[in-house]
Amino acid sequence: MKIPRRLLAMILALNALILTVALRAQENPTPPQTPMPPEQSAPAYTPKYHGDAAHSDSEFTALAYTRAVMRAEMLFNKHYGHYAASLSQLVHTGNFTQRMVNSDRGDYTAGFKAKKDGYVLTMTPRVLDPEHRSFYATEDGKIHADEAKPADADSAVVETHKW
Repeated sequence: MKIPRRLLAMILALNALILTVALRAQENPTPPQTPMPPEQSAPAYTPKYHGDAAHSDSEFTALAYTRAVMRAEMLFNKHYGHYAASLSQLVHTGNFTQRMVNSDRGDYTAGFKAKKDGYVLTMTPRVLDPEHRSFYATEDGKIHADEAKPADADSAVVETHKW
């Protein structure tokens, strides 16, 4: 097979360019990355919408999960006349999926407990600090948060939903 001269010249020029770049990279390796000084640590959390109650991306995700469970429970109760006894009963209710049954939610662990006429959902962070508060929610539509201990009904309310 005969390769046109122009194409052959382009292939040779490209190979020369690649070889030149590779040789320069060997002569001038990239300096090792130095860690950021403490005063230049990760940027502060930027709220995702007006009224965002989260203090970090991890909290944003935990709150979104909490709202999804609360909405699914409301829809389940409306349809069946009682609340779900487990997270697996909520699958395909609202936007609750099979994957959401898993209690491992990244930086948080979800806890679910059915009550006679309701439920309790807790979101417990792996490390409790101001950017990873614990959350507590029930059928009343309120999400409570606490940065010092596991959240409960007496903790501060950060969101209220009237489905």
